[in-house]
Amino acid sequence: MRACYDHKVRRGRALACGDTRVYLEVEVRRVWGPHCGAGKQEQLSWLAATPFYPNRCARFVGRRCRTATLREVARELHLDWKTVQELDKQYMREPLRRAGTPGPRRLGIDELAIRKGQTSRIVVSDLARRRVLWCGGQDRSEESLDMGYAWLGAQKSPGLRLAVMAMGKPFRPSTLKAAPAPQTQMVFDKFHVLRPLNEALAQVRKSEYARWQGQDRQFVKGQKYTRLSRREQLTREGRRALQELLRANKRLHPAYLLKASVSQLWDYEREGWARRFFAPWRAALKWQRLKPFEKVAEMSERPWEGSAAYCHRENKVALGFVEGLNNKIRVIQRRAYGLRDEEYLRLKILTCRLPEI
Repeated sequence: MRACYDHKVRRGRALACGDTRVYLEVEVRRVWGPHCGAGKQEQLSWLAATPFYPNRCARFVGRRCRTATLREVARELHLDWKTVQELDKQYMREPLRRAGTPGPRRLGIDELAIRKGQTSRIVVSDLARRRVLWCGGQDRSEESLDMGYAWLGAQKSPGLRLAVMAMGKPFRPSTLKAAPAPQTQMVFDKFHVLRPLNEALAQVRKSEYARWQGQDRQFVKGQKYTRLSRREQLTREGRRALQELLRANKRLHPAYLLKASVSQLWDYEREGWARRFFAPWRAALKWQRLKPFEKVAEMSERPWEGSAAYCHRENKVALGFVEGLNNKIRVIQRRAYGLRDEEYLRLKILTCRLPEI
């Protein structure tokens, strides 16, 4: 008994020609098996899975959505925003399929807040290829990061040699389970080490601003970014303002020097020299009699192991990529005023560093 089939005409949108909308009418056959009687519809390679649009239309929508919001693209193409979202998802899955799952040797691990509150996800990136590998989990716990290493696979995880991470306690034990020491070294992210110092310096500035009165406040007011910036990156006016501020306030002067001098810790190439610098610097945090810096001194011993690993020549990687990736993800969220579909946000994060197709 031969298989029987029929066909029906399907109508779908194509790319517009100027201001004129173009529609396609395609005959799609449906075949019934001679024995089971089940029907199966013909699959056309040049058509998207769902909705009924050509693949070139999905690629056009996906390229536009890399720089515009869903509603802007939907308004431009006269489509429903949910249709645009589905086409964008299909577009993003193709570069992920082509990129595959690499065997990374240097990982960047950080957390990402996807909405207000304590709702966080973990982002794992390949520092050598400068792309996002995995984004998921339920929170910033050890179990969530275990899911990332499980996705990477038992064969590729042991090849890891360096992991750049925040100072969160759950990240270290999970990394040691997937790629045990001593072959894997862990480096704490430089920006997470400097953040407590910036916050302590801000507290000292606020206390000094509250203590001063009248015209004396003019040296402190409006100098927030002057204090946070590196001296070599300041303009001539910024350096002059910083010099006047430090000359006028004797408490801000040592606080600024403590914060600025710690950056040279990541310039040493030998752990011994880094330790000789770090020990007196940590002691100076205590005898300056600045309460915000005394709290930093209590926690400054914890990141030493992660900071010392960066002294080795083979571990000199761009520590700013992890934090820069977080900024790029925040731009994606801010551009859409928040994304409620978490799967769509995950695809956006995974493809933000991949070339367009």
